Amino acid sequence: MHFLSEALEDYIRKHSETEPEILRELTRETHLKVVRPRMLTGHFQGRVLSILSKIIHPKNILEIGTYTGYSAICLAEGLQKEGQLHTIDINEELGDIQKKYFVKSGFDPQIVQHIGDAKDIIPKLTLHFDLVFIDAEKKDYPDYFELVMDKMKSGSILLSDNVLWSGKVIEPLERKDKVTPLL
Repeated sequence: MHFLSEALEDYIRKHSETEPEILRELTRETHLKVVRPRMLTGHFQGRVLSILSKIIHPKNILEIGTYTGYSAICLAEGLQKEGQLHTIDINEELGDIQKKYFVKSGFDPQIVQHIGDAKDIIPKLTLHFDLVFIDAEKKDYPDYFELVMDKMKSGSILLSDNVLWSGKVIEPLERKDKVTPLL
């Protein structure tokens, strides 16, 4: 569902930072090689994540849901020099494309990839995070919130993606829909 008008998209494009070349390359490769490329964070949201990360200037970031690594690279732009970004994704088939672009971005030394179920991985992490970005299985958001709360420092920021759920949050609920009320 596309719910921004063309005029609003033009305004956003005109007033947004240019998308870095490496992220344009990643977008293209995702669209050519990966199933469901619409899951990609994308230019405008990516620039918002980058700006927020630069403002917060976190030492440690946790990302739940890496997909092809677009949002991880955007978030890494604001990391402190000695900082780390831990990113978790359940799909091991995407690990190579993630790694390729983490290396190309120059952030690879600061990015720690975890492959597996975030509900199993998060409890094993010993760091405390300044910034947490959740962009994974929507039905599991309540579990992720619960798991990350003890891993966040006082004053940390928690961001979650898809809370408007492509407009579903304002539509009448279908009886079988268990996910939308969680958002």
